[in-house]
Order: sequence, then C-alpha cells, then structure tokens
Amino acid sequence: MADQDEDLVDVGPYSPGDGFIPVLRWKQAGYTNLATRRQLRAMGLRPGGQGPVARIECRGGRRFAWLYRIDLAKPKQPMTLAKEAALDRAMAARQTCPGPCRRRYFHCIPLKTLGTCLECHDGTPADPSSYVTLPAHDLAA
Repeated sequence: MADQDEDLVDVGPYSPGDGFIPVLRWKQAGYTNLATRRQLRAMGLRPGGQGPVARIECRGGRRFAWLYRIDLAKPKQPMTLAKEAALDRAMAARQTCPGPCRRRYFHCIPLKTLGTCLECHDGTPADPSSYVTLPAHDLAA
C-alpha cells in the first residue's frame, strides 16, 4: 500500500507544464482567482501572454470559456490615436458600399453575400438615417 501512495501525484489546477487543463462546470466553486477574457476586460486587465489554466463549460460542454489567472494578468493597453485610426479604417472597409453609391453605413454591409448595399443590389431604398453623407470635395488633383 505504501508503494502505491508514492506513485500518486497531487496535480492542482495551476500545475504548469503537465499538459492537463482542468474542466470546471458552470457555477462550480473553486475559481475565485480565475477569470475569463471578458471578466478580465471588465476589470481593466488582459491575459498578458499567459496561457489558460482552466476551462469552464456550460450547456453540456457545447459552450466553454478559457480561464486565466487574475494575479498574472496585466493592465489593458490604452487606445492610441494610431490604433483608433486603424480600427476606423477597418470598420470603414466593412461599412462602405463598393457600388456606385459609395455610402458609408452605420452597420456592416453584406459584402460576402451581396457584394454591395441593398440599394445598389436590388434597388431597395436605404433609410437616410442609416448612412453617413460625406461632403463632396473640390480638390484640383
């Protein structure tokens, strides 16, 4: 019996390098110092390069989220003007119709399925409050 006890290894949920990630069920106790990405974001934190230490599941395992240690999380990086400009360009690409109207809508248009806005695709009139009217410029070049 003593030989069997020597072979047993106590593996905790935070044992690094063992390749085992514990699976916790929804509302299971024991993850007070763990948080999902959304919970970290609400606290003003980010995972900061650490890997997940556990996985929480609900709906019979069909939905899950990775859990990260709060004490190893780092503060969120502030939004800079360059990041904000890059995000605006990315959203403009998804919201601007490549068709003849060239309008920028407040929502993403179905570029993969239709290729244009509904007005350019089949003539359905767009609500004027759903897009931005950009002033025309009179530049020489």
